[in-house]
Amino acid sequence: MKTFEYTFTAPSSDIQHDMLVTMLAEIGFDSFMDEGMGLKAYCTEDQRNDDAVQSLLMEPTFSDLSLLNVEEMPEKDWNELWEASYQPVVINERCRVRAPFHEPDSRFEFDLVIEPKMSFGTANHETTSQIISLMLETDFRGKAVLDMGSGTAVLAILAKKLGSTRTVAIDNDEWAYRNAFTNCELNGVKDIEIILGDAKAIQGNFDIVLANINRNILLRDMHFYVAAMNAEARIFFSGFYTEDLDSIKAEAESLGLRYCRHLSRNNWVAAEFVKL
Repeated sequence: MKTFEYTFTAPSSDIQHDMLVTMLAEIGFDSFMDEGMGLKAYCTEDQRNDDAVQSLLMEPTFSDLSLLNVEEMPEKDWNELWEASYQPVVINERCRVRAPFHEPDSRFEFDLVIEPKMSFGTANHETTSQIISLMLETDFRGKAVLDMGSGTAVLAILAKKLGSTRTVAIDNDEWAYRNAFTNCELNGVKDIEIILGDAKAIQGNFDIVLANINRNILLRDMHFYVAAMNAEARIFFSGFYTEDLDSIKAEAESLGLRYCRHLSRNNWVAAEFVKL
């Protein structure tokens, strides 16, 4: 499948950079690279939507940004670029997330192998790494876990490694759905239920819910997550900014959740709540 490289002028701040990457990911871009004076973003032919890109650049937040170039990339160059830019991520000195072409490292309690393909969730982004940090401080032994908006399924895989029992990963993107099977196999995890669908596909009840998506979907679908939570179940939200935390708290509390704690880095937040 053809891959296209979009080159944008450099964002004016880290916050604008992260907002641009997040919103580009929502319209089909799967990988990003800072190079020189600009930001390069990549999408496959079936995900290409130039009208959506132009609409995005018309947002007041991005009024100072421009699209400089669009270029089709040879497959060989794309693979080399991805391998050169993707580095392992270490969280809490316990968990390492790496690609298949990186060597294993026995120093880490959890050395996860993730091949992202076209899916989100390599732990390079603060949303994923911060939720992993919270997970490493939580007892998953014997718990039923739902990974909502699972992407690469990295969170579901870690949940199994941490001792969860029934573990369900749901994503509405077919690339992510297929990719999840690949990553489960790479990590020797065979009993995760992988489902193609949205929040309406949730069945059963859970002790822990992981929802690393974005503010709008979290607010829209939170009632589905809460309905599937057992009493005293915990839920971890991420994919939103510091200024969105109050909105997330308000909706969560209206549905019977109690705020516990949150982490914040580069204006991205991961927050933990418990069902009363």
